[in-house]
Amino acid sequence: MQIPLQVTLKDMPQSEAVESRIREKADKLGRFYDKINSCRVVVESPQRHQHQGKLYSVRIDLTVPGAELVANRAQDEDIYVAIRDAFVAITRQLEDFARRQRGEVKTHTAPGA
Repeated sequence: MQIPLQVTLKDMPQSEAVESRIREKADKLGRFYDKINSCRVVVESPQRHQHQGKLYSVRIDLTVPGAELVANRAQDEDIYVAIRDAFVAITRQLEDFARRQRGEVKTHTAPGA
């Protein structure tokens, strides 16, 4: 299933390779949940004057019926590692959301009840 995808690269030059990797990862999300409304991915490199090297941060906003899932903690010096980590985080959230929608999550009863 083709997911409506919006890719934004901030503070860095456009890169077809980076956008291609993001599209590839986004398409795989459809395997876990087929009712994704939209996916927005923002990749940025905000540090301009750092001696150790650039850190890339990736934020993913995934809209599904009744919720919006966000992964925004992926940071790494390697842009592809940051993208991978962000998609791992959003995939985990999407899997959990899909389980809750299907009613597969156990609910705990209060002790002594």
